[in-house]
Amino acid sequence: MSTTTVSHPKGLRVLFTTEMWERFNFYGMRALLTLFIVNALQFSDKDASIIYGGFLGLSYLTPMLGGYISDRYLGNRNCILLGGSLMAIGQLLLFFSGSIYETNLGGATTIMWAALGVIILGNGFFKPNISSMVGSLYPKGDSRLDSAFTIFYMGINVGAFLGMTVCPLLGDVKNTILVAGVEKSVRDVTAFKWGFLAAGAAMAIGTVVFLILKNKYIVTPTGDAIGGKPVFNAAAQSNSEESEKAQFTNGAILGVVGLLVALFFGIHYLSIDAAVAVQNPIKVWVYPFIYAAGISLAVLILTDKTITKVERDRILVMYTVAFFVIFFWSAFEQAGSSLTFVADKQTDLRLFGWEMPPSFVQNANSIFVIAFALPFSALWLWLQNRKAEPGSTVKQSIGLALLSVGYFIIALQVKDIGTSGKLGVIWLIVMYMFHTMGELCLSPIGLSLVSKLAPKRFSSLLMGVWFIGNAAGYALAGTLGALIPPTGDKFEAAKEMGVDLQAVLDKTATPTAEQLAKLAAAKIDTVYPTFAGFTIHNLYEFFMVFVVLSGVASALLFVISGRLSKMMHGVK
Repeated sequence: MSTTTVSHPKGLRVLFTTEMWERFNFYGMRALLTLFIVNALQFSDKDASIIYGGFLGLSYLTPMLGGYISDRYLGNRNCILLGGSLMAIGQLLLFFSGSIYETNLGGATTIMWAALGVIILGNGFFKPNISSMVGSLYPKGDSRLDSAFTIFYMGINVGAFLGMTVCPLLGDVKNTILVAGVEKSVRDVTAFKWGFLAAGAAMAIGTVVFLILKNKYIVTPTGDAIGGKPVFNAAAQSNSEESEKAQFTNGAILGVVGLLVALFFGIHYLSIDAAVAVQNPIKVWVYPFIYAAGISLAVLILTDKTITKVERDRILVMYTVAFFVIFFWSAFEQAGSSLTFVADKQTDLRLFGWEMPPSFVQNANSIFVIAFALPFSALWLWLQNRKAEPGSTVKQSIGLALLSVGYFIIALQVKDIGTSGKLGVIWLIVMYMFHTMGELCLSPIGLSLVSKLAPKRFSSLLMGVWFIGNAAGYALAGTLGALIPPTGDKFEAAKEMGVDLQAVLDKTATPTAEQLAKLAAAKIDTVYPTFAGFTIHNLYEFFMVFVVLSGVASALLFVISGRLSKMMHGVK
């Protein structure tokens, strides 16, 4: 057996390193984003969750655009360099927002919106292209792909670990002061900008590393450059079993545009909450666009005249799995919103004598990925050698089940803490351990599945389609994260105003107009959130939403995995 069948190409190391620095940038910023929006820019927790979901959703929808431009015009390499540069600029804009918010809140908010827009566009160019390049390092059908993507995924999480360590330590700073003779921990809001600056520096490093090393190491097994500008060779296409260029009719394109418009306005209408006087524009305009664009662009690919039956079946498998992935990410990505708020407001953050920053707690996910990635990679190879490896869709159903278990553990822990009790941080860490094992069963396996199933002409575009599941999941994460009921700090703040918030929520007391104005100014809700007709009274019921959603999705995916396996036509 040749070494190429057991070892990995050196190009994987370059892509590993480039992705590591990019994830440092993205996750480091993500750890601080909602806390910055709430504490510096004075948004409510609910609005911050919706902004967070919209930002992540668009960040994983734009890979469709970046994948298309790469496949048709610029190539993987140029798109990665363009995307990395844009994201570094976006972090600098967040740095400026964090520098001027005290003297110019309106200007800082405007710059924040611009920064998020630039980062969203940059991620669209970067994300699908570096992932598809990993698959291009290997011959078609290479059995090392699951292992390669798991190793690549470890690079993602090494970067995430570094980012969520360095950025919170620089940006999520609390100082101890004396208030009426009592020590009180107060956040230094001016420190957020240093975390954003560190994130931007990391992205710049990653972009330069890729620029220097790409020509030497990012090559095929035969030494040809990977990811250059696409060249459509008619002669080569005629001798190939697979078409090199998609063919969309004008009628198909117009039909998909019509579908996009119809879906957008239909979902927009369903998103309007009649009980709310002022609608959140991200929830009622951005989220419908994410859902509608994702569905429409997925339909567009199926209208390609050159698609064969086998290709169509394989693409439908990807779409089906991407649908179930929505439920995984909607629950998993509470890490940056509701789970961060719980860590900040209602968790005892002391561990072995150290009180960690609230934004640091989600770093447990990265630590566990680094610890478990290689063992999981070895496990898949060990099972493969014994012809006992579960199929890709079964692995992903296991991932959803593990996510559900993690939330069930945390739900049990918060069940009896009330509004004044504190959750032990160790339980959040245990939850993240189960979430990490679920992630390793689902996300890198999904990336590998796209590389195995995608027709060559759609390699980057279908990687973008895969991220549609992420985009829709993140948008749903924002909606679900906004369902978090008032945490303990809200009850304490209301008490200082002379308001019994529990009685107000339970409708056993009616607040005065003056009290309602004070509660509104403090961004404290006076009604319980509801979801699918159910009222969420406490954190236990809030977390059980995720237990049920991910658990049911896991069971359904497992049931249909046999049918999906047949539709893959030999791909495992």
